[in-house]
Amino acid sequence: MTNTLSIIIPCYNEGPLIQAILQKISTVNLEHNIAKQIIIVDDGSTDTTEKTIREFMLVHSQADIVFLQHKINKGKGACIKKAMEYVAGNIVIIQDADLEYDPTDYNRLLQPILDGHADVVYGSRFRGSEPHRVLFFFHTIGNKFLTFLSNLLTQLNLTDMETGYKMFKTEILKKIKLKENRFGFEVEVTARISRLKKIRIYEVGISYYGRGYEEGKKIKWHDGLRAIYCIIKYNIFSR
Repeated sequence: MTNTLSIIIPCYNEGPLIQAILQKISTVNLEHNIAKQIIIVDDGSTDTTEKTIREFMLVHSQADIVFLQHKINKGKGACIKKAMEYVAGNIVIIQDADLEYDPTDYNRLLQPILDGHADVVYGSRFRGSEPHRVLFFFHTIGNKFLTFLSNLLTQLNLTDMETGYKMFKTEILKKIKLKENRFGFEVEVTARISRLKKIRIYEVGISYYGRGYEEGKKIKWHDGLRAIYCIIKYNIFSR
């Protein structure tokens, strides 16, 4: 493995935003001379997502970019599983294709791993003093409830289990056989890493520029119910 951060980007109908997030990733300067590998998985988009990605790749032909596609929408978890087959770096992070999470936080997330303290780092939207957009009260309550329920069964003390920024040593993520194809990935991967022997999990505060449904936010109330189901499933019945 090279000294590289592999950035997995699942995307579905993010035509208006995908170029902006790719531009942010390409311009962020990683400390300690760490290189970047970008792995984009277009999850059956029906808008301009594919066209925009290919245009970006033409302009940035020197960048290490892998572009994968699903013919039909399969979900975030399915995208991550597909991308893992192409990961070349020794560290991997999941990056949502919208602009809710800021790639300038990569260095903050990397530090505990580079210092030799962590195997996994979660970026918490509920820690630190970074900018946070004020959005939906019940979403916040829902996130905190899911984190509480997950912590109760994993015996971790995370503040933000549902965070979109999860960073792993590649060897750790490759030890896990993931089953969830959609947003249940967040719950499943947390349950599975919590059971790894001598695992070292850290949290760092990150900025969060959340978007509303009119701006394209895709997670719905039924995803919360699925998350509860997955918390019980992967912590009790499917160990």
